[in-house]
Amino acid sequence: MARHQRSDRVAEAIREEVASFLAEGVKDPRVTALVTVTGVDLTRDLRHAKVFVSILGEESQRASTLDGLASVEGHLRSRLARALRLRVAPEVHFVEDESVAHAARIESLLAQIHTPPAPAEPPAPSADTDGEGSR
Repeated sequence: MARHQRSDRVAEAIREEVASFLAEGVKDPRVTALVTVTGVDLTRDLRHAKVFVSILGEESQRASTLDGLASVEGHLRSRLARALRLRVAPEVHFVEDESVAHAARIESLLAQIHTPPAPAEPPAPSADTDGEGSR
């Protein structure tokens, strides 16, 4: 049980360090979109860390930003080793977190459900005036 708590503490420390790294400004010119660290999933042996990021921007910006983040993974790993003083720094892998976009889509769908429908227009009178309709 203590090992699980340790991995949670290390994951939170990694999340904070990556967030401060991104806030200071990444040197890679491909990172142009707004990036938010939403979570870190750390393996039990503390050797691999999936850093979940939410990237706001157009699809092309998101793709280039994710490529730029992938290119700074090695630099970030050495920064984590210095900051966290771990024997072995975890390999960092950035993964785009779609949960924010998914939640926004659900919110918009719920808003559409709760808006009252527009009043229906009465049907237009037909060209048949005898009232019996066509046979």
